[in-house]
Amino acid sequence: MNNFQEKVTFIWDLADLLRGTYKRNEYQKVILPFTVLKRFDSSLEYSKKDIIKEYNQFKDQFDDLGHLYAVAKDKDGNELGFFNYSEYDFKSLLADPEHIEENLMHYLDCFSPNVQDIFNNFYIKTHIARLSKANLLLLLIKKFSESKVDLHPDRVSNHEMGTIFEELIRKFAEQSNEEAGEHFTPRDVVELMTKLMFIENGLTLQEKNLIRLIYDPACGTGGMLTSCKEYINEINKSIEVVLFGQEINQEIYAICKADMLIKGEQAENIKGPSSTLSDDQLTDGKFHYMISNPPYGRKWEQDKEVVLNEAEKGYSGRFGAGTPRINDGQLLFLQHMLSKMKEDEKSRIAVITNGSPLFTGDAGSGESNIRKWIIENDYLEAIIGLPEQLFYNTGIRTYVWILTNEKPIERLGKIQLIDASAKFKKMRKSLGNKRNYLHEEDIFKIIDLYSKFEENDNSKIFDNNDVGYTKVAVERPLQLNYQINEERLDNLYTINAFAKFSESKSKDLDIKLEEEKAGQEKQEAIINALKKIGDVYINWDKFEAHVKKALKPFNLSSALIKNIIMALSEHDGKAEYVTDGKGNKKPDGKLRDTEKIPLKKDIDEYFEEEVLKYYPDAWMDRKKDKVGYEINFTQYFYKYQPPRPLEEIEADIKRVTTEIQELIKEDLDES
Repeated sequence: MNNFQEKVTFIWDLADLLRGTYKRNEYQKVILPFTVLKRFDSSLEYSKKDIIKEYNQFKDQFDDLGHLYAVAKDKDGNELGFFNYSEYDFKSLLADPEHIEENLMHYLDCFSPNVQDIFNNFYIKTHIARLSKANLLLLLIKKFSESKVDLHPDRVSNHEMGTIFEELIRKFAEQSNEEAGEHFTPRDVVELMTKLMFIENGLTLQEKNLIRLIYDPACGTGGMLTSCKEYINEINKSIEVVLFGQEINQEIYAICKADMLIKGEQAENIKGPSSTLSDDQLTDGKFHYMISNPPYGRKWEQDKEVVLNEAEKGYSGRFGAGTPRINDGQLLFLQHMLSKMKEDEKSRIAVITNGSPLFTGDAGSGESNIRKWIIENDYLEAIIGLPEQLFYNTGIRTYVWILTNEKPIERLGKIQLIDASAKFKKMRKSLGNKRNYLHEEDIFKIIDLYSKFEENDNSKIFDNNDVGYTKVAVERPLQLNYQINEERLDNLYTINAFAKFSESKSKDLDIKLEEEKAGQEKQEAIINALKKIGDVYINWDKFEAHVKKALKPFNLSSALIKNIIMALSEHDGKAEYVTDGKGNKKPDGKLRDTEKIPLKKDIDEYFEEEVLKYYPDAWMDRKKDKVGYEINFTQYFYKYQPPRPLEEIEADIKRVTTEIQELIKEDLDES
């Protein structure tokens, strides 16, 4: 059975063996590590005898077994990067069924340290004991030894093996309702991101004997990293591509590291399992290319202390531009990646997000400040809006950001937005929520839109400050009338200090009741005193004088008297302005508003044209100015769709009404 999908299906079906012993959402905890183990077992076939011989001959002469790495090779003589010096393999384990648990444990202990780290993160020994207790261990080893699940490198390439891993993870994630994009990004999306990231580097990558470092801070199974390497090596095989990544999920980290080992990569460059935000394990790393699909809409509460401490360092840390709200860490990953750009060489980034990082957060917020820093430093080159229903576990819209520290001359100070929402093909069969995919033709069209860097229906080009604005506070004068009536007197009970007159903190019930009664009497006395003030007033000072005189016997604070006056007032555009001691108009907080004025517009001219024309007595409090940035993607590509003609709608209503009446008549006739 050489077909990729058949292998996936057969391995997937092995999960049925676990029914009853494991819950459905636990199947992957067994199937994934045993798939990895089977692949390692098959890969060691050619050098197994040589490793055992070397081990037996020199085991007493070395403090560690590092020399065995050089002995473990594939059929072409290339070092595998891992070894196992046990005499057991899947076949010999089956030959001694009575001791299979003990022998399998020994087999695992004889792997090289890098492989043991992988299986430790799978907690495979715990599951071996559990399987043995349920009499399933022997049966599972037998199933994995069948020809239908042959994972030998001669029959299954490293690339195909990686795809098998990813497909199994996708299926398990779908079954467990894992969040979208958490571990697996569809290959078509990865291909687009890869081509966008490398599109301007064709000439550079033609040079001989280059070294290029690629990084993914949320690497999942490593599919994005390997896609980048494959792309570069298709252009120039002489380039040494070194892959780096970090992953938080233990099982996925183990899968990624195993895949890297199997493919002959430097698996020690895959870090984890831990959060990149609070435990950056590549602190000194600087990279030529970075590509990632970080988790979106996920809280970063567990990283909060470290992130905030690092943010206080300013730009000497990773989060100097600001921190977003706690429920979404996408912009933290974006800052983290930008901090990893090389200082003396060109770096490029391709990262996928949902819509939130484009526009969430008003001027002065963490999100807006991060966008401000990115755009004012001219890092943002392009954003591509993708079609819906591209991912397996969600149908929401996503966006690819392209960022760099060295833009081409024609793109300096510019941002290109591409609407690729209609560039997709329908899948013959849906995979979870993935109903659409990017065909090669669609990817070509998107790349073409990017490359031509022209304005059209699907491509918009803006200056950096086109997406920025100044948020200006607009004040209007406080104008009030003042009157004593029952409705306004009821407002007094909303004043804390007034309401507390009738409260008591005494624990003695008699004293409590006595104090509350006295307080209520004081409230009533204040109200009765105010009722003696007649007429309607439109001048604060005159009304204040009457209130102070009426309430003088109660020895109230000036703050409480002010609150009482406000409670007895309401807005009146015909009343006199309320002024301070210097005669300046006081602002009405209830009428306070803000205006978002584009950075390219003169603020005074805008204010005169858009505000003073309607409110001649308004003014701006320029001390409260805040500069913000947002990218309202939908607005830029909005196309007006006129409503259907009224006649057409009426005709549809009549038609549906007639159909309903006919159905009712048929039911009545039948009854």
